[in-house]
Amino acid sequence: MPESEIPEDLTPDEGAKGERIAKRMAAAGLCSRREAERWINAGRVEVDGEVLTTAAFLVTEESKIVVDGNPLSGTGPQRLWLYHKPTGVITTHRDPQGRQTVFETLPRTMPRVVSVGRLDLNSEGLLLLTTDGELARKLEHPSNGWARRYRVRIHGRPQPDELAALDKGITVEGVHYASIKAELERQQGANAWLKVTLTEGKNREIRRVFNHLGYEVGRLIRTGYGPFELGQLKVREVTEIAGAVLRQQTGDSSKPVRSDKWAKAKKKPAKKRPGKTKEFEDRKPGGKRRKVKKKPDAAKP
Repeated sequence: MPESEIPEDLTPDEGAKGERIAKRMAAAGLCSRREAERWINAGRVEVDGEVLTTAAFLVTEESKIVVDGNPLSGTGPQRLWLYHKPTGVITTHRDPQGRQTVFETLPRTMPRVVSVGRLDLNSEGLLLLTTDGELARKLEHPSNGWARRYRVRIHGRPQPDELAALDKGITVEGVHYASIKAELERQQGANAWLKVTLTEGKNREIRRVFNHLGYEVGRLIRTGYGPFELGQLKVREVTEIAGAVLRQQTGDSSKPVRSDKWAKAKKKPAKKRPGKTKEFEDRKPGGKRRKVKKKPDAAKP
């Protein structure tokens, strides 16, 4: 492990003997690294029977890790799903206000997953889910360069020069937002539909920027994230990305990935009932074809 990757409070020699506990927990899809560090500080994590008090702790493959009294499962293969998030559900595992979460709407057959980034309560559309916390962190980081694409409905009539200026970035209440590409899709009465593309995806970025410009966002739909598209995925529907596709798009061959194809169940084609075709009429009740005598051709004049 390079010195730059060694956790704080650990020496280079120690760093070469294992990996940080928070990283292991994130890779298992249990939570993010930051969440893992908070859990550790709260005394919820044990390693080999010892309750940890700091995240600056290394573990190996032989370490017995217990979180909230439950053994930590192995990291397993990387897996990634596309999910069509509806409005009214929150992207978190636990909500103090008791609101329904994204993870409560998923099929019970799915393993524990974490989201790649977030969509707020009133936003909808494409949300990526994965079993690998490290993969989630990689895909949501701006340095990855993956664009987030949206359809946005605002109240008002945006001017072309306003939208063009966003391409240079904008600062709102001391927060700088990088280039935002926005183009008018159509004006519909007092509302306008826009196509918006982000590369950073900061918290509530689109809503804050357009509110700053004097436009209220009425609807926000994420249609694409990097190479993945919402397409015809129905609301609350989830489908898994093939392992080969995941490996190709993330460029990470260091971890195993599932090689199965799309997990979305395909409907079996309905059986066609025979109609009154020539062949149908020529069959006997038992199913055998009966011989049909051909009529002699009419005498030609």
